[in-house]
Amino acid sequence: MTEERRVPVEALGKFVEQVFVRLGVPPEDARICADVLLAADLRGIESHGVSRLMLYVNRIRNGTLSPVTKLQTVREGPTTAVLDAQNGLGMVAGYRAMDLAIRKARAFGLGAVVVRNSSHYGIAGYYARMAAEAGMIGLSFTNARPSVAPTFGVEPMLGTNPIAFACPTDEPFPFCFDGATSVSQRGKIEVLARLGLPTPAGWVVDREGKPATDSRAILAGLPQDLYAFLPLGGAGEELGGHKGYGLATVVEILCSALSGGPFLKDLSDQDEGGRPKPSRLGHFFLALDIQRFLPLQEFRSLAGEILRALRASAKAPGATRIYTAGEKAYLREQEIRAGGVPLDRPLWEGLGRLAGELGISPHPFA
Repeated sequence: MTEERRVPVEALGKFVEQVFVRLGVPPEDARICADVLLAADLRGIESHGVSRLMLYVNRIRNGTLSPVTKLQTVREGPTTAVLDAQNGLGMVAGYRAMDLAIRKARAFGLGAVVVRNSSHYGIAGYYARMAAEAGMIGLSFTNARPSVAPTFGVEPMLGTNPIAFACPTDEPFPFCFDGATSVSQRGKIEVLARLGLPTPAGWVVDREGKPATDSRAILAGLPQDLYAFLPLGGAGEELGGHKGYGLATVVEILCSALSGGPFLKDLSDQDEGGRPKPSRLGHFFLALDIQRFLPLQEFRSLAGEILRALRASAKAPGATRIYTAGEKAYLREQEIRAGGVPLDRPLWEGLGRLAGELGISPHPFA
């Protein structure tokens, strides 16, 4: 078993915030970035949590990511807006864009905001939950660097293109679905590679269409188009792989075509010579004011009844319970807040080295 260290949530959040500030990120923006990363770890999505910190560090250092996010309004109406992040932090752009969508929905019933020329924005569910916490329905989509092959293909064309939907309920937590439109995604491969573990067969294929399982080789070969993730449902159409492919394309259209931004291969974070370049991602956010349809409490109650009916339905033999989206994340968050964020040895050692490089002391990894 891999050695693990538990770090208190508050201490880890303060450290991440300090890292961003040391790299030139304004304090308020650094707080947003830290909150988005910690939100992933709290919900058990380690692939998008603090383990991704070096992604942002390296991009700021190599000049492909601006530490100061200057959102430019390209076009705006009462219920809509197009924003240009100008290669700033996707987490900051995402937070501000969804906040704008929520304010528009509060005023007019609906707010839809798209962002272009942005970067990796963390977990899509963070922004959908912002709307749910405001008593609204929230949707959050993003495209991503090419890594997923279309059905019957082997070349990485689409990103993992997640879809997130959240709404309030009468339970202690919102309903929140947050999932990639691919079988898996790069962050999970990064975790497996760090731990020296293989990638499960059925996640990735090589140029011959055969399953690939060497995690480190996959990460090294993805930028050269030697490997590709499969869309949700897997290879071919028999198990619905074309549905995952279609959903990924929907996300691409909403995030690229609607924003007037780059798409597919143009979202790569490397140029033809393998040199790093801005990824210029697009995001889509929508907030819908529930009270324009029916009283909020009535909606909360109805949504809760739907979820409880699903959990109370007949279970498969050997199954102990049925979950609804957001429930496991809620339970995981309670456990992590009490016991600390679990970090594997390679990760906390790497974060300790980063603390030394940036002169952050004391830090929680000593």
